[in-house]
Amino acid sequence: MYIDTSHLTRGGKTYTRHLLRESYRANGKVLHRTIANVSHCSEAEIAAMRLALRHKEALEHLGTIQDAITLKQGMSFGAVWTVYHIARRLGIEKALGTTREGKLALWQVMARVIDQGSRLSAVRLAMSHAACDVLGLDPFDEDALYENLDWLANRQATVEDRL
Repeated sequence: MYIDTSHLTRGGKTYTRHLLRESYRANGKVLHRTIANVSHCSEAEIAAMRLALRHKEALEHLGTIQDAITLKQGMSFGAVWTVYHIARRLGIEKALGTTREGKLALWQVMARVIDQGSRLSAVRLAMSHAACDVLGLDPFDEDALYENLDWLANRQATVEDRL
């Protein structure tokens, strides 16, 4: 089987015809049988039929569109964005400052609101959420968060006064 395409010109206008055909032999002659007129199909559908007929012995190797598309979950954004804006409205961001240490302290507050857990869990939460993007931070580890707790303890009175 194959797709036979022909162009006919009549009255100055060109018509394109697509026929699904098969070839066979009868009495030593090669003959053609039309199975279907597929002229109404789009060019993409005609190309798909040609591809399928060309690989009819191994269609499973062609795969499907789902095989060709890989879906990947991106960073979660909504919770971080929402809590960040609430912290800004409450003045927490201003009280902690915009330095790296202030942003890390803000992340520790936000991580506690989003999900209760340890410093390690806050780091893992930052890796699965868009925390670094929203806060404008470089990646960090749990040691940085523990050092940040010392920074925060030394400035506790100042932060409380700003709040």
